[in-house]
Amino acid sequence: MANRRVRRLNEQLKREIAQVLRTQVHDPRVTGVTVTGVEVSPDLVLARVWVWVSGEEGERERSMEGLRASASFVRRQLGAALSIRRIPELDFREDRTLEHALRIEKLLREVQQRQPCQELEEPDAEDEAEEPEE
Repeated sequence: MANRRVRRLNEQLKREIAQVLRTQVHDPRVTGVTVTGVEVSPDLVLARVWVWVSGEEGERERSMEGLRASASFVRRQLGAALSIRRIPELDFREDRTLEHALRIEKLLREVQQRQPCQELEEPDAEDEAEEPEE
């Protein structure tokens, strides 16, 4: 029961945080940010907010700084929008899952280009026929 409640809260927080970032946070550093997930701690005190940030490394760092700076504002907006007793502290973290997946895909492609896939040859029906006895 509690597990389902936490999952629902994660999804609700994800939707609400994305909405607040999109419509109410006017920090120019917080553009091109996508909320990919939220994980609330079992005691509901902390929420890790996973975000995907576009751009180069320096731009991503500035976006993360902007998110951290706006965390208290976002939390207040969540308090006004949600009817839960306590709004968890928000801990923004960069989600690099897509980046890792793309890197793995690139490495696999490189390996495949270096070593072309050799198809296993299946024996022909003629090869399977027994040799004639002498």
